[in-house]
Amino acid sequence: MGRKNTDKIVFHQIPVLDAGAKGVSVAKAPDGKVIFIPNVVPGDVVDVQTFKKRKAYYEGKAVKFHEFSEHRIEPICEHFGACGGCKWQNMKYSQQLYYKQNEVKNHLQRIGKVELPEFETILGSEKQFFYRNKMEFSFSNSRWLTEKEIESTEDLGNRNALGFHIPKMWDKILDINKCHLQEDPSNAIRNEIRAFANEHNLTFFNPREHSGLLRTFMIRTASTGEIMVLIQFFEEDKNNRELILDHLHEKFPQITSLQYVVNSKQNDTIYDQNVKLYKGRDYILEEMEGLKFSINAKSFYQTNSDQAFELYKITRDFAGLSGDETVYDLYTGTGTIAQFVAKKAKKVIGVESVPEAILDAKANAERNNITNCEFFVGDMKVVFNEAFITQHGKPDVIITDPPRDGMHKDVIEQILKIAPKKVVYVSCNSATQARDLALMDEKYKVTRVRPVDMFPQTHHVENVVLLELR
Repeated sequence: MGRKNTDKIVFHQIPVLDAGAKGVSVAKAPDGKVIFIPNVVPGDVVDVQTFKKRKAYYEGKAVKFHEFSEHRIEPICEHFGACGGCKWQNMKYSQQLYYKQNEVKNHLQRIGKVELPEFETILGSEKQFFYRNKMEFSFSNSRWLTEKEIESTEDLGNRNALGFHIPKMWDKILDINKCHLQEDPSNAIRNEIRAFANEHNLTFFNPREHSGLLRTFMIRTASTGEIMVLIQFFEEDKNNRELILDHLHEKFPQITSLQYVVNSKQNDTIYDQNVKLYKGRDYILEEMEGLKFSINAKSFYQTNSDQAFELYKITRDFAGLSGDETVYDLYTGTGTIAQFVAKKAKKVIGVESVPEAILDAKANAERNNITNCEFFVGDMKVVFNEAFITQHGKPDVIITDPPRDGMHKDVIEQILKIAPKKVVYVSCNSATQARDLALMDEKYKVTRVRPVDMFPQTHHVENVVLLELR
C-alpha cells in the first residue's frame, strides 16, 4: 500500500529561509519541496515534523531547535504560540519591517510586472504593542486545553473561556488572561466580565449546541480616551443581561458607550443586528488633526489610530494638492481620508457602498464644519459612471482605498477612461494592488511607493502607491 498523505515525516536540521505568506516561515525539504512552518524565525535551524503533505509543499512544526536565528527575540505574551494573533512576536521588529517591505516589493514586481521607482522606506509603527483600537472576544463553555491539561488526570474544573478562536478551529476558544494588542482598561474589562459571569453562573456560549447566554464581547477605544463596550447575548434574559451590564457600568464608569445585541442566528456578525444602547451614547469620538470622527458599533475605522494618521498624511502628501483640485475618494468608508484632504482641495466626492458608513461620513463632515465634501452611497462599479462624473465634475486626483480584493475591473476601466492626472492607491493587500497596477499600466506610471506598517507583530502591511498619467 502506498504511504498515505497524512503520514508524518521528520526532516532533520532544516534551515528556515524566509518569512512566507500569512506569517508562516518557509524552508526547503531534502526533496526540494517547500515546507511551511509556524512559530519559527528565518535563520533558525530545526527538525521539522510534517503533518500535511501536498503535491508542491509540506506543512509541519518545529520539534527541535539546533540553532537559533540572530533575529529571534523572546515573545512577551504568555499566549504566544497557542493564540494565532501575533505570529511574529518572536522576531525583532526591524526584521518584521524588512520582510513586510520585501513582500510588497515581490508582489509589485512579480504580479504587477510594471516599471517601479525606488521604494521609500517602510514606515514603522511607534507603538509595537497596545496599538489596536478594536478587539473582539468570544465566550465558550469548552475552552481550548493545553497538551499538559489533556494529559493531566486532575479535575480541570470550570471550562469557560473568554478569548480568541484557535486558528482553523471554529469551536475552540483560547482563554485570554493578558492580551498585548489593546491598551488598558481593555484587559481589566474583559477579565472582570469573565470573573463576574463565572461568579454568577451566567452561561457561556456552546457553538456546537447553539446554547448559552454570553456570546461575544467587543471593546473599542479612542485616542480621546473614550471607550465602547458591546456584549452580544445569544438569548434574551433580561435579569442576567441587566445584572452584567449594570455591574460593568458601576465598575468602569469611564465607559462612554455601553451597548448590547441579542443575536440567536447561526453566525455572530452584528452588521444585520439591532444594536441597543444601554448606557451613555451610541458612539465614541476619535480625533485626528483637530477633526472629530464618530465611531459606532458597526463603523469601519482603521484599527491602529496613531498609524492611520501617518497613513493618511502619506496619502495626502502623495496627492500633492494645491487647493484647486476636484478629488474623488473611492471606497471612502466613513469619509476619514476625504475629510483629511478636504482643506487642501477645492472639493472632495466620497463614494461608498455601505449606507450606514455614508450617514456617518455626512454627520462627521457636519461636525467638522467641512462644506466642500459630498458623500454618495452605492456599489462602486455601478455608481461610478459617466452620468455621475458629468454631474460632479471630472476628478483631477482619485484616491482609492479598496477592500482586500482590490478594485473591480469596471472601476479600473472607468478610471482609465476619465484619466485623472494622479491616482493615489492605498491598499491592505499588495497582491491585488499589484494586479490592478498591471491593468492601469497602459496609461499610468508608478512614481512613488511607500509601505506602512499598521500591524506590528503580524505579517499584515499597507501600501501606498502614486500613479501619474504617462
